[in-house]
Amino acid sequence: MSYALQTLWHERQRYASGVLAVTFSAVLIALQCGLLLGLFKITSIPVDNTTADLWVGSREVSSVDLGKPIPVSYVSRVEGTPGVKSVELYIANFANFSKPGGGTELCYLLGSQLDGDSAGLPAMLTADQRNALTMPGAIIVDESDMTKRLGLDQDGKPKINGKDVKVVGTVRGLKSLAAPWVLCSEHTARYLLGFLMPGDHVTYLLAKCESPERAWAIAAELRSQYGSDMGAYAAEEFSQRSRLYWLTRTKAGVAIGYAALLGLIVGSVITAQTLYSATAANAKEFAILLALGVPRWRISLMVMVQSFWVGVIGVALAYPVCLGLRFGARQIGADVDLRWEVQLGTVVVTVGMALVSGVFALRSVRQIEPMSLLR
Repeated sequence: MSYALQTLWHERQRYASGVLAVTFSAVLIALQCGLLLGLFKITSIPVDNTTADLWVGSREVSSVDLGKPIPVSYVSRVEGTPGVKSVELYIANFANFSKPGGGTELCYLLGSQLDGDSAGLPAMLTADQRNALTMPGAIIVDESDMTKRLGLDQDGKPKINGKDVKVVGTVRGLKSLAAPWVLCSEHTARYLLGFLMPGDHVTYLLAKCESPERAWAIAAELRSQYGSDMGAYAAEEFSQRSRLYWLTRTKAGVAIGYAALLGLIVGSVITAQTLYSATAANAKEFAILLALGVPRWRISLMVMVQSFWVGVIGVALAYPVCLGLRFGARQIGADVDLRWEVQLGTVVVTVGMALVSGVFALRSVRQIEPMSLLR
């Protein structure tokens, strides 16, 4: 074991506050970023829960819920592109949901074909639910929206755009950030939207390609040829585009990032002060090393190594804490997306913070002189 680690272990009570400060910062950064990613995953649910490789819609559409009607004739453009295996119609549009007990709520219709291999078919639907949606006016909503937002626990008939609908089932995992998602068949969506969706128009064309990777090239080719009147995006690209739009529109990223920055600053100050105090407390030992001929840079290096291990230990302690808090968040319906990019970024930022704190602690090393042993 290196001398730096031996010192840390021997003086563990002295360094404990710095380790806990690093742990606190790592937990806050990871959870804030995870909550942000989990929150905005909701905005791309229609894209993420289908098997389509390619989404074709109106020109420069910013998010999946902002698509405008496009002519059905665009199907020939997509089908004629090499690498496209199949194309189908998809309707997505806002509508007014009239609650059974009175009052209205803005909802978002998602009308797809109901074949088992349909590209726009939501993955959470069972075979029985697909069959139930074939009935005219049949809809499916997320179970969390049943009572609080749509009031479906009250007596009366729900309506969409003034037309009777029937809830034939519920699903989980269809939560929305704004208007509740409402699943239905393409036929029902056209019936409910009426003149809002002309018969020769749809919101999106969904295509399956030879491979998801090939979809990126096909999307770029379609944009280069027809970019003046339609947009084309690979599914992953469209999902990211939808999340980024809501992230910048709501400014939630700024608020959460600011909170994470405050945690980082607090952790840095506490860690720097802890390392400075620990280094100053070991001034006599360092002075002895200097008197024995150990270069000052070796002592400075040891302080930096100690800073590094304080950061590593803090991150190691933060990991199980983050997992526990993520589990608790999921129990109340919140999604904390701790993907590997978030974990890696947290490690890099937190350990970097500890090293910067070590640099500030080096001030006490410069003040140590062997002559102090004679006092």
